[in-house]
Amino acid sequence: MTEKTTGASYAAAGVDIEAGDRAVELMKEWVKKTQRPEVLGGLGGFAGLFDASALKRYERPLLASATDGVGTKVDIARQLGVYDTIGHDLVAMVMDDIVVCGAEPLFMTDYICVGKVHPERVAAIVKGIAEGCVLAGCALVGGETAEHPGLLGPDDFDVAGAGTGVVEYDRLLGADRIRTGDAVIAMASSGLHSNGYSLVRHVLFDRAGMSLDAHVEELGRTLGEELLEPTKIYSLDCMALTRTAEVHAYSHITGGGLAANLARVIPDHLHATVDRATWTPGAIFDLVGKAGQVEQLELEKTLNMGVGMMAVVPQESVDVALTALADRGVDAWVAGEILDRGDRTEGATLTGSYAS
Repeated sequence: MTEKTTGASYAAAGVDIEAGDRAVELMKEWVKKTQRPEVLGGLGGFAGLFDASALKRYERPLLASATDGVGTKVDIARQLGVYDTIGHDLVAMVMDDIVVCGAEPLFMTDYICVGKVHPERVAAIVKGIAEGCVLAGCALVGGETAEHPGLLGPDDFDVAGAGTGVVEYDRLLGADRIRTGDAVIAMASSGLHSNGYSLVRHVLFDRAGMSLDAHVEELGRTLGEELLEPTKIYSLDCMALTRTAEVHAYSHITGGGLAANLARVIPDHLHATVDRATWTPGAIFDLVGKAGQVEQLELEKTLNMGVGMMAVVPQESVDVALTALADRGVDAWVAGEILDRGDRTEGATLTGSYAS
């Protein structure tokens, strides 16, 4: 008698299709909250559909696109078992890049890669992404959840996303609009945002031996709560500011720090100076610096130092701009100005010392 053998299967290889289907069902209600009138169809199609006839009101529409992730901040979420905030970070990293050129965020897709599908965990991640999309004014039109057993551990995951926006050609913001004498307005960050976590984790955990559940007096909460603080989403604030005041350019302060990101929108013949004395970085930046004996310049080229977005506006628009941002609850201030380049080689520099 021939002995019956069991053949290989996808499930035996570690991929649980049923768990994936349950995750989709759990996330549907959150995705629905992000829908805009231009979105056609529902979750589950092969492609997300967006009615481009909505762009007919533009004379020369330019589509803006961006893609990003949230880096090693996902490991903090994994360790704490908190999954519904990391999506805010993802939306901010993508859509705040798009709004820099003056574009209106339209729609976004996500990619979630996991070692093992835990439906409730995946749904929590998507919930955060959906909430972020609402804050950015864009629709979440689709995504992908991929299970990679053997490549990732059962609790490991990563997230990435791509977004699209639109701007009228003659309203495109950037270096071409910036003039000598323009003011640089800083908008406060909510904390570390989603950059520099490899340095932060190395300093606070490997060198200082701190734990995520430790209460840190300077922070007023646990270290884990501070490190998981969601990235502020500025998209709707920037769009409102552009409608209210004349804006020449925005700079999203992400990897590379304040000076390097601001320099990306400064024309070659001009130079931006930012005065550190106009603000005090949050306690987390001082904690990282002291715990790792990190030099100030190294901190500044890695972390946002308390500024998440900058706007370059003409001097006559400063008061209107600051009022508009204050009305939206955005902490903002004049941090610098635009000067002739002269013999400077950098596009932007920080001067002075931080306010104490």
